[in-house]
Amino acid sequence: MHPSNYAHWSLTTARDLTLEAARDASAARRTSTKILPSGQLKKLLDSRSERDVLEGLKRVVTMSYRQPPSQTLPFFTHVIKNIASPSLPIKKLVYIYLLQHAEHEPDTALLSINTIQKSLTDSNPQLRALALRVMSGIRVPVISQIVSLGIKRGAGDMSPYVRRAAALAIPKCYSLDPTTEPQLLEYLSTLLGDKQYFVTGAAVAAFLEICPDRLDLIHPHYRSLVRKLVDMDEWGQLATLRLMMVYARKCFPRRTKKVKKTAANNTGAKTTKTTKGFYDTDSDSDEPQDQEFEEILVLDPDLELLLKSCQSLLQSRNAAVIIAVARAYLYLGNEAYLQTAIGPLISLLRSAADVQHIALYNIVQVCLSYPASFVNYYTHFLVRSTDAPHIWRLKLELLTLIFPFAPPRVQSLILAELSHFSHSGSLDIGLVKEAVRAIGRCSQSSATSPQTSARCLRLLLAHIGSADAHLVAESLEVIRHLIQRDPDNHRTTVVRLAKHLDAATSPQARASIIWLVGEFAGIDPENNIAADVLRILVKGFADEAEPAKLQIVLLAAKVYIHHLNANPPPEAPSKPQQTSTTTPSSLLEGYEEDSGGFRDSHLDSQPPPPEDPSPETPHPIESLYRYVLLLTRYDTSYDIRDRARVYKALLATPSSTQLASLLLLAPKPVPHAPSPSEARKGFVLGSSSLVIGDEGGVGGLRGYEDLPAWVKDGSEPDPRLREESKASSSSSSLYEGGGGGRTLTAAEQLDAARSGRTPELSPTPPPATASGGRGLNGAGAAPAAGNGKEKTLDEWLAEESAEESSEEEETDDEEEYETDSEEEEETDSDDGDENQRLVR
Repeated sequence: MHPSNYAHWSLTTARDLTLEAARDASAARRTSTKILPSGQLKKLLDSRSERDVLEGLKRVVTMSYRQPPSQTLPFFTHVIKNIASPSLPIKKLVYIYLLQHAEHEPDTALLSINTIQKSLTDSNPQLRALALRVMSGIRVPVISQIVSLGIKRGAGDMSPYVRRAAALAIPKCYSLDPTTEPQLLEYLSTLLGDKQYFVTGAAVAAFLEICPDRLDLIHPHYRSLVRKLVDMDEWGQLATLRLMMVYARKCFPRRTKKVKKTAANNTGAKTTKTTKGFYDTDSDSDEPQDQEFEEILVLDPDLELLLKSCQSLLQSRNAAVIIAVARAYLYLGNEAYLQTAIGPLISLLRSAADVQHIALYNIVQVCLSYPASFVNYYTHFLVRSTDAPHIWRLKLELLTLIFPFAPPRVQSLILAELSHFSHSGSLDIGLVKEAVRAIGRCSQSSATSPQTSARCLRLLLAHIGSADAHLVAESLEVIRHLIQRDPDNHRTTVVRLAKHLDAATSPQARASIIWLVGEFAGIDPENNIAADVLRILVKGFADEAEPAKLQIVLLAAKVYIHHLNANPPPEAPSKPQQTSTTTPSSLLEGYEEDSGGFRDSHLDSQPPPPEDPSPETPHPIESLYRYVLLLTRYDTSYDIRDRARVYKALLATPSSTQLASLLLLAPKPVPHAPSPSEARKGFVLGSSSLVIGDEGGVGGLRGYEDLPAWVKDGSEPDPRLREESKASSSSSSLYEGGGGGRTLTAAEQLDAARSGRTPELSPTPPPATASGGRGLNGAGAAPAAGNGKEKTLDEWLAEESAEESSEEEETDDEEEYETDSEEEEETDSDDGDENQRLVR
C-alpha cells in the first residue's frame, strides 16, 4: 500500500472510531438520564435477554437514588425474579435494590432468602460478601437465626472480604434479635484476632456498637490491634482510636514520679554541700531541703506502644484521623507527644472551608491548655479578606490566646493586625467589634508587659473620637473593664476620658465616660475632677440625651456624698426625733402623684433640712447638687424624675449618709472577659458538641460521651492478660517450655528426643510465689509435690546424681543401636503419661 493511501486509511479509521465512541457515550448519557415509563421498565425487567434486564435494573436503581422509594416500589416483584440470574452484574444490582426496599416488602423479601443462602457458597468472594450484607440488611426479625448462621460461616471464610462483611453484619443481627448476643460475641472474639487489618477494623466498629464495656475481649488482642492500626482504613482507624481512648483510661493508671530538676545554677551548690557532708554529718540533713523536685509522667509500656503507633497516622489524608490522634496525645500522653501533633493540626487550615472551621475549633481547644506551643504558627491565624465570619472570629481568638506567650516582636505584629481591623470602617461591623474586644483581652492578660498594655490603651482611646457609635461604645466598654481591674494605675486615664467628652457625640459613649468619672472620683481626693466635670455638664443638661442625663444625676449624687463624707456637718450627732422623721414611711407621706413631688407642707413640718437658708454661704458642690435636682424635677422623662427623688430621699439628712454610701459607692465586681471558647473547654476534642456547643437544642446534642476517669493505681487489670495473644500466635509449636510459656526451639526438641525425656508442657505460666515457685520469666524450679517446700542444694545434687545413674543403667540394658521409630514411640508414650498427670 502506498504511504499516502495508508495515511488516508488510518485517518479515516481513527475518525470512524472516534465518532462511534462519541455516539456510544451520548447514548449511554441519554439512557442514564432519561426516565422510561413504568410499563416499558417492567418489560425490560421481565425480558429473557440479559442485556435488557441489565438495562432495566440500571434504570430502576438510578431512580431509587433520585426519587422516594414509593416511586420504585412497584418494580419489587419484577426485580426479585432476577435474583437467581447467573450474571454477576445483575445479581449485584438486585442485591442493591433489595437492600433499599426490603423493609417495605418483608414478606416478598423472605422468598429470596433461600437464593441468597445459596450465594453464600458461591466461588466469587465478592458475591459471598454481598449476599451476607444483603441477608443482614433485611430487617425481618424472623431470619435472625439464619443471619447468625451466615455470620458464623462468613467468620470462617477464607476470603478477608467475606470476613469483613461478617463483622459488619454482627451489629445488624444484634439489632434484629438481642438474644443472639452470646453467639455473636464468640464470632466477634474470633474476628478481633484476625490477621487481616481491614477485618479487625470492622470488628472493632462492631464491638463498639454491641458491647463497648466488654474490655475483657480486647485484652488478648490489644497489642495486635495497635500494630495493625497503621494499615487500617480511615474508618477502622477512627473506631480503634476511639476504643483505645476508653481502654487506656480504664486499664492504665496515671503514674507520676519525682525527679531532681536539672538546673545548671544549682549543680555547683549541691556538689559543694555533698563534699562538705563527707566530713560534716549536719550537712546531710540540709541537703534534701535544698534539692528541688518535679513530677513527671510515667507511661505504661503498652500505653507508650499505642502512642508511638499513632505517630505515623499524623500524615493521614483524613482530617478526622489527625484530630483523633491529637485527642489521644492530649488526654493520654504527655506534652512531648502533643508537640508532634500541633503541626498536622495547623496543616488542616489549608483544607476546605468546612474542614477548616472544625479544625479551628479543635485547635482552640488545644490552645486553651498549651498556648505557648502555637506561637510559632501565628502567621496561620492572620485574618484574610476571604475568610467567613465564623473563621475570622476563631482566628482572632487564637491570636489573643497566644499573645501573652509571644515575644515582643510577635506581640507588636498581632497588635498591628488588630489595630488595622479596628480602624477599617468599610469592613463588617462585627469584625471591628471583635478586633476591639481582642485588643482588650490582650491588654488584660497578666503576662502582658506595662509597655504593651499602654499601647493597647492608646489604641482604644484613639477610637473615642470616631464617628462610628458602635466602635466608640465597644472601645469604652473595654476601657471600663481595664480601669476597673486596676483603678490606681488608671487615674490619668479617667482624666483623658473626661477631656474627650466634647469629642464624644454618642449618648452611650458620653454616659460611659460620665459613669467612669463618678465611679473613680473619690480615689484621689486631692486630684478630684468630678466636681468640675459636673459643673461643665450641668450647663448643657437640657440638651443631653436621656442616658447621659441619668449618669449626670448619678454623678451629682456621688460628688455630694464625697463632699459630705469629707466635710461632715457640725450637727453630726443628730437628735432622736430627727432620725425618726427620716424613715421611708415619713418620706413617702408627702408624696403627691398629681404634682409629681413631695408636698411643701410635709417638708415644712419636718425639722430644718440641709437646704434651709443659713447665714453662711452654701458650698458650691451643695449648690450644684440642688441645681441638678431642680433641673430633673421638671424633666419630661419619668425615669429621670424618679431617680432624682430616690437620691433626694437618700441624702435628705446630711449627717446620715451610710445608706447612700452603701448603695452608690459600693465596690463594683471586677469584670472578667474570658476567651469565647472557655465555655466549651469541658467538651472532648473531636466531638460534635465542641463545634455546636449548647446551641444544639434544649439539652444539646444527644449521644455525647465524656471520657472515663483514670483507673486507680492497683485496680487496673493484670498486664499478663495482654500477653495471651503471643501464646495464641505460637499455637502451632508442639512443645512449650515450663518457664512462662517459652516455645522450645527445634534443636532443644531434638536433644530432648535423643535423651529419651519429654519436655514439660505448661499451658499457663505458674505465678511466682514467695515459696520458691517457678517465676514468670521461666527462672527457678517447681516445688516438691510432697511437702511443697523449697529444695536444698544437697537435695538437688542428690537428685541429679540419681538421674545420671538411672540413665546409665538404662543405657546398658538397651541395645547399642535403636531406630528412630522406636525413639519416637517412647517419646509419645511419655508425652501421654505427662498429659494424663497434668489433667489429673
